Amino acid sequence: MTVDRPAWLDAGQMSPLDDKLGIRITDFDPDHVVATMPVDGNQQPFGLLHGGATCSLVETVGSWAAALGAGPDRQAVGVELNVSYLRAATEGVVTAVATPVRRGRTLATFTIEVTDEQGRGTATARLTCMLLAA
Repeated sequence: MTVDRPAWLDAGQMSPLDDKLGIRITDFDPDHVVATMPVDGNQQPFGLLHGGATCSLVETVGSWAAALGAGPDRQAVGVELNVSYLRAATEGVVTAVATPVRRGRTLATFTIEVTDEQGRGTATARLTCMLLAA
């Protein structure tokens, strides 16, 4: 089941970098936030999806998961990101799914799995966000 953007989130809150990379949140469920990003336009010189683009995708989807879990009166900021690359993506769209590992009062940690259109893992990540008063 797909969950729509909560009413308290402004539709214009996607960052300019997310727009440049073509990142789109498709499911706003705080227990499994989902985002997509095209490979085309985000490759490194050898035609593979750029690792920095992948990092931006996982930071975006994990930060949204933290923000959704924290609610409208809190703000989430990333404090640690770890990404392991598993397989090169060369075409199509990659999908990232963020799931919570732990949600605390001041810190929230998520695992993010990135897959290609065939469902093969391209990267796995862990993001920790600090939760602050808005």
